[in-house]
Amino acid sequence: MGVMIEGRYEAEDPGPGTTRNGAYERARSTLRDWITTDGPFTPDAGRYHLFVAWNCPWAHRTLLMRAVLGLQDAVSISIAKPRRTDQGWVFDSEGEYADTELDAQAVHQVYARQRPTYTGRITVPVLWDKDTQQIVSNESADIVRMLATTFDTNRQLCPPQHVAEIDRWNTLIHAKINNGVYRAGFARTQEAYDIAVTDLFNTLDDLEQHLSAHPTLVGNKLTEADLRLFPTLTRFDVAYHYAFKCNLAKLSDYPALWDYARALYALPGVAETVKPDIYKAGYFSPSELRNPLGIVPAGPKVDWSEPAIRKITLGRPT
Repeated sequence: MGVMIEGRYEAEDPGPGTTRNGAYERARSTLRDWITTDGPFTPDAGRYHLFVAWNCPWAHRTLLMRAVLGLQDAVSISIAKPRRTDQGWVFDSEGEYADTELDAQAVHQVYARQRPTYTGRITVPVLWDKDTQQIVSNESADIVRMLATTFDTNRQLCPPQHVAEIDRWNTLIHAKINNGVYRAGFARTQEAYDIAVTDLFNTLDDLEQHLSAHPTLVGNKLTEADLRLFPTLTRFDVAYHYAFKCNLAKLSDYPALWDYARALYALPGVAETVKPDIYKAGYFSPSELRNPLGIVPAGPKVDWSEPAIRKITLGRPT
């Protein structure tokens, strides 16, 4: 993925950390300013730009929030090419994968503009402020919350009375599911893998039970928690089930969870953010740990267009 050291790009990244027992630990985001109505970063339409990649589930959640809230005109985007190189996430000079904001050739060139100089991993999403010419945040959870609150004055996806419950789901889902699949896929010991997979499928079982009785996670309406779960669900059967050895069951084996995922997919703007072929090619790219030959499997074929039974609506949860 590459790393910046005092503003200079180094292609040799030490890689994700592991504890002594072989468990995967995700690196922390370090650029975490905030958009507020009365601070240096204010929610002005057209002021901000997102650097994202279709492959990345953390970037996906910001794209979902932008699509569902109709913020396409308020927050512009540049999409990196699906395949990373020794320069990390890169752009074409023109077309779908060109950077329209800074004319950058790689995401690390965006980080290189940061003052004071940045040291850390080169990740997406990146929320860029056009006015001050600096990065506001590279933490997806913060970006999602800013879009859900500061940019939507009605706070449809994060109403104050439900924040505690939304945060409880977010914490559980991040640890056991969003990052849980990576804990399984990047585990370097049998013990670490067994713990991660057990946590993952126990939590999926709990979600299946909850969604058998409720249309969404919180308040019977769409919230931020649902949009933070969805990127993992879209990648589960085509990538995590095989490439990350999360193979006790497929998403489609859970009737309520699969119906819920398809109902989210049917929301306006959501389908355009889902790219199964790109996910499959990315997760099955050459990897010493997971797929040394880089062979991309032909299947599975997942039919997201199959109508869901439940209906999920946008609006303040009850």
